[in-house]
Amino acid sequence: MQFSKYHALGNDYIVIEPEEIDWKTSEEAIQLICHRNFGIGSDGILFGPIKTKQADFGLRIFNPDGSEAEKSGNGLRIFARYLWDRGLVQNETFTVWTEGGLVRVRVHSHGKTVTVDMGKVSFDSHDIPVEGSHREVINEPMTIPGGQIEFSAATIGNPHCVVIYDEINEKLTQSLGPFIETAPLFPNRTNVQFMKVLDRENIMIEIWERGAGYTLASGSSASAAAAVAHKLGLCGQNILVHMPGGVIAIAIDDDYFITMTGPVTRVADGILYDEMFESLEDQDFEESAGQ
Repeated sequence: MQFSKYHALGNDYIVIEPEEIDWKTSEEAIQLICHRNFGIGSDGILFGPIKTKQADFGLRIFNPDGSEAEKSGNGLRIFARYLWDRGLVQNETFTVWTEGGLVRVRVHSHGKTVTVDMGKVSFDSHDIPVEGSHREVINEPMTIPGGQIEFSAATIGNPHCVVIYDEINEKLTQSLGPFIETAPLFPNRTNVQFMKVLDRENIMIEIWERGAGYTLASGSSASAAAAVAHKLGLCGQNILVHMPGGVIAIAIDDDYFITMTGPVTRVADGILYDEMFESLEDQDFEESAGQ
């Protein structure tokens, strides 16, 4: 099975085309491929291009825990670079369908920079979703281990929870991220961003990604955090989002439509051998033998 690997500011994905798949996209197989020791190792799998009447290309996105993601900003940039490297696109704008909505994409700098029109951010509790009455979820209280915080929630095709702190770091993210991701408030779980506002044009975020854990960078997280910062009046409409993996530029229009621009790096092309999946067959045999 052929694959390609890329990263976008340290957030790495494997691209696999549909015709390469001769097994069901089971959670176990996805987990194995993404495993850092027993597989190739990645923050997820991009399954495409898929034929669709809704866009020029279709894309499915899988998290390393085997769950399917609606949208990924970094994943979309990587997928666009893959299409560029395959000669399937050039400098023209093209469309990509995802479970989280249709996006428009443009490739620059010989494929090394990609701009994605991510769609419109909503703070509506029904859209995100967030439990409780129908409302915009802005600066609401949440009880966490050891105290209480204020959070804002948003969706750009996938759910996000943004929490402002004076100081942010990996330890804080690793500690509170899993709790917030699975809090009962969020019926579909949520991505979590811990945000520090630097000035009117710069924010810093640490990211706990739903289904992936601590993440060096995320395009959708950058989009959601920037939108919240603007909604709260803390930043303008053009924001540089600083993450452990690097910087993404976010532009927000008057209706909260987001345009994201960031880099992509090509890492490797390779082959996954069937032998890697023998452990899954052994597991199936052991489970059936034990029944």
